Amino acid sequence: MVLARIKNSLSKLYVQVLIGIIAGVLLGHYAPNIGAELKPLGDIFIKLIKMLLAPIIFASVVVGIARMNNIHEAGRVGVKAVVYFEIASTLALIVGLVVGNVFQPGSGMNIDPAKIDRAAVSTYTQAAQKHGFFDFLMNIVPNSVVGAFASGEMLPIILFSMLFAIALGRLGAKAAPLVDMLDMFLHGMFGIVRIVMYVAPVGAFGGMAFTVAKYGIGTLASYGQLILALYVTSAVFIAVVLGIVMKMSGLSLWKFLRYIKDEIFVTLGTASTEAVLPQMLVKLEKLGCAKPVVGMVLPTGYTFNADGTAIYLTMASLFIAQAMNIHLSIWDQVLLLGVMLLTSKGSAGVAGAGFVALAATLASMPNIPVAGLVLLLGVDRFLNEARAVTNLIGNGVATIAVARWEGAIDMQRARAVLDREVDVDFDEETVAPQPVPPHLRAAQAVTSAGYRTR
Repeated sequence: MVLARIKNSLSKLYVQVLIGIIAGVLLGHYAPNIGAELKPLGDIFIKLIKMLLAPIIFASVVVGIARMNNIHEAGRVGVKAVVYFEIASTLALIVGLVVGNVFQPGSGMNIDPAKIDRAAVSTYTQAAQKHGFFDFLMNIVPNSVVGAFASGEMLPIILFSMLFAIALGRLGAKAAPLVDMLDMFLHGMFGIVRIVMYVAPVGAFGGMAFTVAKYGIGTLASYGQLILALYVTSAVFIAVVLGIVMKMSGLSLWKFLRYIKDEIFVTLGTASTEAVLPQMLVKLEKLGCAKPVVGMVLPTGYTFNADGTAIYLTMASLFIAQAMNIHLSIWDQVLLLGVMLLTSKGSAGVAGAGFVALAATLASMPNIPVAGLVLLLGVDRFLNEARAVTNLIGNGVATIAVARWEGAIDMQRARAVLDREVDVDFDEETVAPQPVPPHLRAAQAVTSAGYRTR
């Protein structure tokens, strides 16, 4: 009996990933020479997922929008999503600013700006030079569609997918065979995702072993106050702000976190939300959210709704200023907040995205030297885990909130799934979900994954 329970627990993905994370930390600490060589394990897993993102996003958006009864509904969903993203991101920035002022994690370090090695952050500062608002707008439109797919640029792919879906929608019934073909293609891509997820524990193991081996646990102790403040603040933001959003949506945050626990642990181990984007698309559809809403809101939220990154930006900026004994007036901080409303957007898909956004923020501020980024280089990987997990949960909640706002979620279905009255299974045949509002009924009638009721 006991052995059966242990075997059943070990078969669960989140348990395997958690074991991989713990094993990676131990190996990186006690055998750093070996741990430092295991970085390719984490990189390969993320590359396996990234190779699937472009086709999955393209097919999800096209199938979802093309099957809407009215193309104008896609625009309405998009506007609601943007409104939600701006409100959530602004709240996250304000929360980080308040916590940074109250706890002052950088005070007492007394760093001399003149003695900082600027060369160590040159890569990030150069990337930040191309992080302006107009650069962001220009990057939305790809030089070529093939180039966007080849490089995995999320926003250009979403733009092309929406335009293509609108064009197919105008063709009406003539485009139905192509849409059906894309839907079958999407099923095949999710089948590949299921195969790739078998190596998630190995990826988490390699990523954590490398991180601890390279930076050491001692680095955590040196920056303990900042790390603790970011993790606690992120947890409070999830529990309070996102908890309120879920309550307003009529669902339980805690049950939702339990529902996506596999994705949370994979994100924690790999420090990448992209690693679980395909899985999140499937799970949110199984939860009862309409396919068009999931296809539009979730991928777009990866760029526009980075709650964890927003908290990190304000706290990290204040940390650097406090470490260098730079006083920021209330007006300086208001300016900082305004700049971050822009720099916190559009960094998804860039290596060290949060760091690049922080570099772009500091480059726009006359009071805080960009060279201060050096102070965070050693712990950014640990900070990245907190912001990645927060971003993941925030975008899942955002999708549910917009679906509820649009009346495009089957609440009976959602509650049954979260209460474990419905057994979610990738390999079962799809059955018809419960009815949804007429304006999205056609879109909801087809899901990209199966489930069974017990």
